[in-house]
Amino acid sequence: MKTFIYPEMMVHVPMCTHKNPTFVLLATENSDLFGEELGRYRDIHSVVVESGNLLESLRNVADKTLDVAMIDTLSSDSAVLAHINRILKDDALMVIKHPDLDDVSANTNLMQILGNYFKIIMPYHLEDGSTLLLCSKEYHPTADLILQRSDLLEGHQYYNCDIHVAAFAMPQYVRKNYLGIIRN
Repeated sequence: MKTFIYPEMMVHVPMCTHKNPTFVLLATENSDLFGEELGRYRDIHSVVVESGNLLESLRNVADKTLDVAMIDTLSSDSAVLAHINRILKDDALMVIKHPDLDDVSANTNLMQILGNYFKIIMPYHLEDGSTLLLCSKEYHPTADLILQRSDLLEGHQYYNCDIHVAAFAMPQYVRKNYLGIIRN
């Protein structure tokens, strides 16, 4: 597996979708993996918290301070998701790991909880077959893609503006399974 794909897609999809991301939360046990990708952006203030005790870590973050949250762990805990919502600004977005798209019941539960907080909820594919879930209060990941930002990034091995858009293409059976649950 190409280890650069996951961090590039976790970081660059939200960072190239949000109009002006300046405050970013990264919840992970692998901060070095994502730190290099975040380092490609100027004027970004990032907070890294361990994903092992996410609820406790989020309690210390002030309300409505974050533009982007990147959650490198599977969490459908409604308390954790409520805290994430509390710390996100009104136009913020989040990327979170989630169950495989074939696990419709687990994803349905997670997406229904997220639907309380986000206008847009869209899974996107990675080359290894896994998916991430982009949740946005304002920006659409394909309609609001900042092409100039995505094209001017240097040093990545996988991500580009074409991959960004293509990652959101879903086969028909997935669309049918999630009809009324995925919000785009």
